Amino acid sequence: MEFLYTEAFVTIASMNLVNLVDFYTQFLGEKPISLIPNVYAEFQLSGVRLGIFQPQTTQESEFNTSAKSTMSLCLEVSNLEDAIAHLKTLGYPPLENILIASHGREIYAYDPDGNRLILHQKNL
Repeated sequence: MEFLYTEAFVTIASMNLVNLVDFYTQFLGEKPISLIPNVYAEFQLSGVRLGIFQPQTTQESEFNTSAKSTMSLCLEVSNLEDAIAHLKTLGYPPLENILIASHGREIYAYDPDGNRLILHQKNL
């Protein structure tokens, strides 16, 4: 029997759900399409859904770590400078200068929980 899936989406566990949902609401400029207070929020991005959930008390140790997350949320932007300015107004500026790669320009920043954001602008 073949394994079939109907869709895929990314989720982030957060012990600071309200803070992280507020960050993504401001960063993305839109409210969650689904919100269960203190439990779950979901944003619809172009081509992917982003879910943020509060682990149950019995799962806290699994998700509560001081190590930086290995997850990266990559978002393609139309204007990298505007995206950098927006992150700065939210209080989460990139830690480095713009990087030049073969596929375009990008920066790395981090959300309030330390998840890496990669903002990328294609070469024109």
